[in-house]
Amino acid sequence: MSSRVVVIGAGIAGLATAHRLLRAPGAPEVLVLEARDRVGGKISSASVGGLELEAGPDSLLARKPWAVELCRELGLGDDLVAPTSAQAQVYGRAGLVRFPSGPYGISTDLLELLRWPGMSYAGKVRAGLDLVLPRRHDEGDESLGSLLRRRIGAEATGTLVAPLLGGLFAGDVDRLSVRATFPELAARAARSDGAPPPPMFLRLRGGLRRLTEGLAESIGPDRLLMQTPATALRRAGEAFVIQTAEREISADVVVMAAPAFVTADLVEEVAPAVVAELRAITHVSTAVVLLVYPDGTGAPLPDSSGFVAPLGALAVTAATLVSRKWPDPSFGDRAVARAFVGALGTEAAVEADDDELVERVARQLAELYPLPSRPESAEVIRWPRAMPQYEVGHLERVQAIEDGLPEGVFVVGQAYRGTGIPDCVMQADAVAERVLAVTGA
Repeated sequence: MSSRVVVIGAGIAGLATAHRLLRAPGAPEVLVLEARDRVGGKISSASVGGLELEAGPDSLLARKPWAVELCRELGLGDDLVAPTSAQAQVYGRAGLVRFPSGPYGISTDLLELLRWPGMSYAGKVRAGLDLVLPRRHDEGDESLGSLLRRRIGAEATGTLVAPLLGGLFAGDVDRLSVRATFPELAARAARSDGAPPPPMFLRLRGGLRRLTEGLAESIGPDRLLMQTPATALRRAGEAFVIQTAEREISADVVVMAAPAFVTADLVEEVAPAVVAELRAITHVSTAVVLLVYPDGTGAPLPDSSGFVAPLGALAVTAATLVSRKWPDPSFGDRAVARAFVGALGTEAAVEADDDELVERVARQLAELYPLPSRPESAEVIRWPRAMPQYEVGHLERVQAIEDGLPEGVFVVGQAYRGTGIPDCVMQADAVAERVLAVTGA
């Protein structure tokens, strides 16, 4: 008799775990529970001005291959497209300026760095020392801010890298862990070999929801229980019982693919020792503001994919000029933008009502780009407690959580070993292997 695996949560991590389990030889019985009426979690879209726009993430980090490989496995590989060559910008003392080349804005070309207008001459020289400074041999964890200031100095950290990395995590670089976020920054940036780099990001024609919808189709509707939130988990001999509002569901193995704070409530009875660690993973609330402008506003935009800004410098933490970065015939000559609001310490900005938030964001964008002060259509999508914070010591905390769970209970998802879509797919593959080892499949 095959084992039953219940996956709680139908975001990308839960769906990818179920998909991988079902493709294994001698696959176990798999059931996925989802509290909402749709799959995908933060991968979702919204209709604004007659356009279907990404309400959550808009692309895949292509240099982490797991999500791209999954798209190809699902037959979506031919629909992966790269962004245009429009330059990313950063807001600073000189206004909006393009990022220097090099990883995370840390240029490996000293002459280029010296010509860059966004910093003082002294700041550029100090940043250039990164090319000759020896690596630290201490393997202990530290904050991104600590490492960056030691390597490239305070000005380059605050001007270049903190806006980019802090924006990715909606966090404070002085609290974010190097080992859990960007361990490659602990090594000196490698020099370019002169070959053109592959695209950093790829998107799916028709939206990223095609990935999660493709996974749901692969899993099958009979294995997906929508609008079925789990409310409790308890032991039943060597197995488990999951309580929902309607019934009890038995499971030999449970994969928790829900946010860490939801998982903490569910495992209180079966793993009380890990509850405090799960609740200690801070989650920050953010919002995405989608803006569609009138016809004729697209052409005047500069050749820019968008910008990031230091925390607190502007009303937004970042913005994407969608019609420049990801042009689509449906846009016509309309400017289309996505702006991001909220980060650790600025979450109050997310609480403004929709009209106020749209007005504030549109006014800010009009000051930076040739755009009207009001869009033709707009939509605000709030993501409460959406961004887990990988603070110093995060990986040790995750290991303690994994070690403290009873055999047959696993965690997977954004809160643990990588927040991006590729990271969640990679985690799903690893957890599926561990589940199959337990079930003997």
